Amino acid sequence: QVSLVESGGGLVQPGGSLRLSCAASGNIFSILSMAWYRQAPGKQRELVASTTNDGETSYKDSVKGRFTISTDNYRFLFLQMNNLQPEDTAVYYCNARHPINNYWGQGTQVTVSS
Repeated sequence: QVSLVESGGGLVQPGGSLRLSCAASGNIFSILSMAWYRQAPGKQRELVASTTNDGETSYKDSVKGRFTISTDNYRFLFLQMNNLQPEDTAVYYCNARHPINNYWGQGTQVTVSS
């Protein structure tokens, strides 16, 4: 079992920055990859960025160049978000892919508004 806890969300103005963190605990040894998803009001949950521990990353097109995902041996997952825009407003979820299951955090709210 893996537990994931996100933090770092908040209210920022357009153009601002936030750094999201996800702390993983439990059986993290078999995690295959981790990712950040987000879900805006009335929208489907979407993949924002994913990473493997060896540094292979992938990003949603609309966040390329603005967001950076990183992980520290799958113990922590981070998402540095720069030049935030109102369209980035959503609940952001940490995800861990495991051979047995997928695990999700509780989500952290990011609101971009002036």
